[in-house]
Amino acid sequence: MPTTASDPRTVTGPGPTDTPEQFYQALLDELNDGVYFVDPNRRITFWNKGAERITGFAAAEVVGKRCLDNILVHVDEAGTSLCLGSCPLAATMRDGKRRATRVYLRHKDGHRLPVWTRTAPLFSRFGQLLGGVETFGDAARHDADVERLRKFARLALVDTLTGIPNRRYLESVLAARFAECKDAPVPFGIILIDVDHFKRFNDVHGHDVGDRALRVVAETLAASGGVGVSVGRWGGEEFLAVVSRECVDDLQAVANRYLLLVRASSVEVGDTRLGVTVSLGATLAHSGDDAAGLIRRADECLYKSKATRNCLTFNP
Repeated sequence: MPTTASDPRTVTGPGPTDTPEQFYQALLDELNDGVYFVDPNRRITFWNKGAERITGFAAAEVVGKRCLDNILVHVDEAGTSLCLGSCPLAATMRDGKRRATRVYLRHKDGHRLPVWTRTAPLFSRFGQLLGGVETFGDAARHDADVERLRKFARLALVDTLTGIPNRRYLESVLAARFAECKDAPVPFGIILIDVDHFKRFNDVHGHDVGDRALRVVAETLAASGGVGVSVGRWGGEEFLAVVSRECVDDLQAVANRYLLLVRASSVEVGDTRLGVTVSLGATLAHSGDDAAGLIRRADECLYKSKATRNCLTFNP
């Protein structure tokens, strides 16, 4: 019984009457992507079920014909014909390099379909060119998969509550800054920021108001740091800003700007505006520092600021 996408099977090996060629063709027919082989003259020698499904052309309609006969009329985004000129598969067979290209093929029904193609040369064990192979799949699905992966990558580095970078991201920034210090003895700086009386927001007004206070602070910090400053949520009600060595002379100015702009922010609860303030500790990285030591020194500065609240302690 023939297999379909809704009738999957596991192919374990050639049957008693199968030739190796029939077995491998059956494997290729199981793929969702289109696959076709060409000989050195670009004559199509194999066309799998995936290619039939994507293009609408049955194998009997294309096998034996040459792809340079413009069967699928591949064009790029500018509408330039590829089959008659800049064919990725032909280029791969000339120079032996694999390629991945976004093209638009013409479906048998006449409409254009975006696909991602991947081409590779086929050589004998003695290095003789036997032809080439091209695989192709739905570009819209591919693009959606890529965007999904990008989204997952972003989520891994973004704090879900505030929408700004998370601790994992900040740790990678710190590692990069320390690596730069090995090449040039120019320091960078950090600012540790703590929301004042945060427990009061939660205890008196509820956790929803506390979350809103964190978002207000996060958005203010993210919008006011400037070029060369990476800021994110360090944990709980704490935030961390890493100021690059190019901007290190502005470290205290950045910290003061944070202090003043958060102080001018508020959280609305009904008809009431609740003021928000932060305490800050800022310091420069020194020769011989590591991330833990640098954070510890900034935390000592922050501890002094929290004794009075709504202020900055700077230890260069």
